[in-house]
Amino acid sequence: MTYLMTFVESNISLILIVSLMISFISILVLICFAVSMKRQKKRYLGLTRGVEGISFEDMIHKINGDISSLNRDINLIERNILSLETKLTFTLQKIGFVRYNAFEDIGSDLSFSIALLDAYNNGFVITSIYGRERSTNFAKQVKNGKSAIPVSPEEFKAIDRAIRGEKALDTGERGGDNVQISLFG
Repeated sequence: MTYLMTFVESNISLILIVSLMISFISILVLICFAVSMKRQKKRYLGLTRGVEGISFEDMIHKINGDISSLNRDINLIERNILSLETKLTFTLQKIGFVRYNAFEDIGSDLSFSIALLDAYNNGFVITSIYGRERSTNFAKQVKNGKSAIPVSPEEFKAIDRAIRGEKALDTGERGGDNVQISLFG
């Protein structure tokens, strides 16, 4: 014991310096931990978006539930889109239009045939024949691009244009202006 006392008395300044250095290093480590904790808390608050009273584990379970709910919604939307795509194949989406002069003694191309078809080339062709005394309108059913009822050359041309998807349409052999058909303006 006396040896220890003598050692301490003879090296008191060295022990004091070492103690101060250890204290200084401890304070630096404490400051680094405080800065690190502040960053971690900022990240945590950013992750929880300020929600208080919820643990990180509870939040992960909530997020997983939300993701499962979103996946169910996405699957429902995909089924609805598939159903709509199927239904749209049966809507009128192909148009063929031909204007012509049905009678030589009438000056303008006032007669026309218009074919309206779906994706499977089913639909109908409407024809309007204009004459001086009267006009006649009629429709013929079209299945797979063909009509069971005989069609005129102009009706055949309108069906062919609808199937090919022509946009700018000429009006036949007897002259006339180009016509463009658009359902939406």
